[in-house]
Amino acid sequence: MPKPKIILRGLPASPGIVKGRVKIISDPSQGSKVQYGDILVTEMTDPRFVPAMGKAKAIVTNIGGLLCHAAIVSREMRIPCVTATKKATKILKDNQEIIVDGTEGEIYETK
Repeated sequence: MPKPKIILRGLPASPGIVKGRVKIISDPSQGSKVQYGDILVTEMTDPRFVPAMGKAKAIVTNIGGLLCHAAIVSREMRIPCVTATKKATKILKDNQEIIVDGTEGEIYETK
């Protein structure tokens, strides 16, 4: 079976591999848009994003590093996280199904 196509690469910030639907939010006030099992995609997170992060099965951010908020909270929640993708909010689309590999820092398309 062929390996899925890589859409994005970033910094592996919390290990694990999951498949789910993208929910892009630009502000914590949009957190209700994220449902349990979605993949939260945003520029970066801060403590105001925690309610949405608690429903997500993975987190992908445009900026950040190993010690950024998204990475630390993801490790605490034991969910995959990829940071520093630079353009996740531009490339990914709401409700798009993707695979997040927080161990390798890669985002794959699904077919």
